[in-house]
Amino acid sequence: MVESRKLAALLSSLMSQLLLLLILLFSSSSFNSDSSYYRNVFPQIHHLLSSQEIAAALSLFSVSRKRKRTQYSEMESDSEEDEDLDGGRRARLGLTRSPDSYRNCFRMTSSTFEWLAGSLEPLLDCRDPVGFPLNLSAEQRLGIGLFRLATGSDYAGISKQFGVSETVARFCAKQLCRVLCTDFRFWVNFLNSNELESVSASFEERTGLPNCCGAISCARFKIIRNDDLPEDSISAQIVVDSSSRILSIVARFRGGRNDSRILKSSILCKDIEGGRLLNSPPVYVNGVAIDQYFVGDGRYPLLPWLIVPFVDAIPGSSEEYFNAAHKQIRLSASRTIVSLKNWGVLNQPIREEVKTLVAYVGACSILHNALLMREDYSALSDDLEAHTLYDRSSQDQRHNSLEDSSVDRKALVIRSALASRAKEFHNPNYQSNPRGSVQFQST
Repeated sequence: MVESRKLAALLSSLMSQLLLLLILLFSSSSFNSDSSYYRNVFPQIHHLLSSQEIAAALSLFSVSRKRKRTQYSEMESDSEEDEDLDGGRRARLGLTRSPDSYRNCFRMTSSTFEWLAGSLEPLLDCRDPVGFPLNLSAEQRLGIGLFRLATGSDYAGISKQFGVSETVARFCAKQLCRVLCTDFRFWVNFLNSNELESVSASFEERTGLPNCCGAISCARFKIIRNDDLPEDSISAQIVVDSSSRILSIVARFRGGRNDSRILKSSILCKDIEGGRLLNSPPVYVNGVAIDQYFVGDGRYPLLPWLIVPFVDAIPGSSEEYFNAAHKQIRLSASRTIVSLKNWGVLNQPIREEVKTLVAYVGACSILHNALLMREDYSALSDDLEAHTLYDRSSQDQRHNSLEDSSVDRKALVIRSALASRAKEFHNPNYQSNPRGSVQFQST
């Protein structure tokens, strides 16, 4: 009986792959002319599969690329429960007949999964433990690692889900993070001066505020180091553009430090104050030179290159208009942080070493940008209420220097000029002459 079920599972897998191969062969012209065809047809084929084993499902991708794949022997279990082909194994492995199965398990579409597997394959297929070859395909390694990041499942759950040992599950998760953070960190990269111009142009188009090069904020992720110590956290300083793409992220700070102290100790701050970043020529608003700058919430100090909102702005004033525009920019950062926290491994206290949590933050940030690059918004939060609540909570902790007489006077002048521009932006006449009194410095 056991052997019959194994044979049935094997035949089901082969028939499924044969079906896909025939469709690919007879529809190759459609694939070339319309890339959306692959995304549309895959869920339908996936619905036809009678067996949803993770190895069989992932091996469908290898047919289109015609690459040799290995089969992992541990995918076969001797238990009657593991061999239940009427839904038991499908639920155990997390891939259902729903087109959303890849989004639920991996936080991305099936086509993005295929693209990512192809990009990472040479690095995922190597560096097995010495004397312990895993004999896992790149898709299987990627699937195990992504499942850990996407769902936050512990290694015992992953072991049961994928039919591998906990040691193998842990290795695949760490291997994926290592590959992403080492070889694909360029997917999170601060832009050069020319590229920053497009960032500032996008913000200005939305809010009327010129020369803004990003929104800065801090996110905190909880960690449990051992049973004898209380819950701890690390902080990640993040800079994003108007599309919530991460331009810079550093996750290494102890969570007890406030955002202002984190900024002052960061390389980003040193590079800006040293003239190595945000160093393009200023624009002029009503005769005031506006250098490139970031916007931050009330937890940051007001600086010429870091503009924070006004406190207690009077309704109808230019300050109120500025605060509204400022908040709209900050929501890009809030959306990014909420999106990162939606990755299962980051949305709850995690029992790992600090360096492992840092690697998880880095890997999820890289994947966040990769998905945006692919126009795959599976992992991007669209919960406006959550973004607003996060931003509102940040305003409850204002930096003391905002009320201090030592606030940078140049920064005050810059912010006042930007406030005037924000109010002008809501004037109907501004739309007919959007550049108004904004001039670029001649060179």
